[in-house]
Amino acid sequence: MNIEKVIFSFFIVLALTLNFGFFLGEFDNPEHHNVYELFAVVIVNLIATVLKFGERTQMGAVLLATSLVASLQLIAAVLVWTFAVHINNTGLTPMAMGTIVSLAGGALMANIISVVLLVIDISVQRR
Repeated sequence: MNIEKVIFSFFIVLALTLNFGFFLGEFDNPEHHNVYELFAVVIVNLIATVLKFGERTQMGAVLLATSLVASLQLIAAVLVWTFAVHINNTGLTPMAMGTIVSLAGGALMANIISVVLLVIDISVQRR
């Protein structure tokens, strides 16, 4: 068993599950979406992105692209949250929360694609 592959896979799957946990709940209800969970999703996605920089294959390039998309959308969600709460002082209105959850949903889709590609890559290597 390759410990590097285990760590790599761990962070990819953890990014997906944390993102899914943040995404679940009423779309525009801030009580269903925790800011600390969003923070954890961003950190784990960034770690997963850094781990993907070492891949030199075509599959590695696609995995890196999906991770960059997820990280970009999650950072945008954090910026919307920060702007709504700390800069604009309007708080988490249904519109702001909807935007945040929509961006997290896009990141969730990118993370799903990343895990599917990881499974395909593993199954191709086994044969």
